[in-house]
Amino acid sequence: MTSGGTGKLVTVFGGSGFVGRHTVRALAKDGWRIRAASRRPDLAGHLQPMGGVGQIMPVQANLRYADSVARAVEGADAVVCCVGILAPSGRQSFDALHAGGARAVAKAARAAGVSRLVHVSAIGADARSPSRYARTKAEGEMAVLEECPSSIVVRPSIVFGPEDEFFNRFAAMAQIAPMLPLIGGGRTKFQPVFVGDVASSITRALSGAGKPGTVYELGGPEVASFRQLLDRTQEWSGRSRPYFPMPFWLAKLGAILSWPLPNSIRPLTYDQVRLLQLDNVVSEAAEQEGRTLAGLGVAHPQMMGAVVPLYLERFRPKGQFSHYRG
Repeated sequence: MTSGGTGKLVTVFGGSGFVGRHTVRALAKDGWRIRAASRRPDLAGHLQPMGGVGQIMPVQANLRYADSVARAVEGADAVVCCVGILAPSGRQSFDALHAGGARAVAKAARAAGVSRLVHVSAIGADARSPSRYARTKAEGEMAVLEECPSSIVVRPSIVFGPEDEFFNRFAAMAQIAPMLPLIGGGRTKFQPVFVGDVASSITRALSGAGKPGTVYELGGPEVASFRQLLDRTQEWSGRSRPYFPMPFWLAKLGAILSWPLPNSIRPLTYDQVRLLQLDNVVSEAAEQEGRTLAGLGVAHPQMMGAVVPLYLERFRPKGQFSHYRG
């Protein structure tokens, strides 16, 4: 990787989150000075050891308050927006963060004269989608490109890595549930992408890779069905639960009935079930036009099998290090 950021300052919104922390690490390695903007900077201290002394500084910013966003980008050379939620909670809604928050970041970046902005969206973003998550992701993309036409938008498929909310969630379910739900017959296709590759693509985009004003779709080297991903999750976590075939209508009913529960323990929300009805893979158009990881300089993305088993080992029935004991 070239040191395109040596000495320059980048503000990363959502820097303490899953994609954000890996992006901060990649940017630090590339020589950037980093402001990690977060609602709770006091909980972002884990980022500072990723760089040299003084290289990474958590700062307070809330996308619902434009003044705090403007302060976070003041004097920055580049901006990255990694903020995203899978389910709304209180005032942290899809509209406030994915749509309004994205516009606030882009507007502040334009006002501050920032020429490089990378916005993290998601494959499936579509203004006509039945999913509120996907619609607001599309609204955020449009807002960013409207405010900063030279921005680069990246749309990952399911992102995997040590802190992910897919493999970890279903491995945890397999620990305690007698069966795993096979929603919609498990036929929905995904193209999981390693979080480190997403972070590399963002860093390379800030260093000049990619075409300004373009939407890139990021998928890993493997396409797999939901059933196949559950099979691998069980294999890598040492489990063997049977599946309970669950049509989409029944999954939606279950999501409605579990609505009062905290999002952290709900299997899926109603909106997530809607997302599962559509494949989540890189489009043919993006492949043909080079709007992929390769187009941003990531030529050899990680395979799931090289990464996921390492962090699912902790879910094994006899403990994380059982295979060392024989």
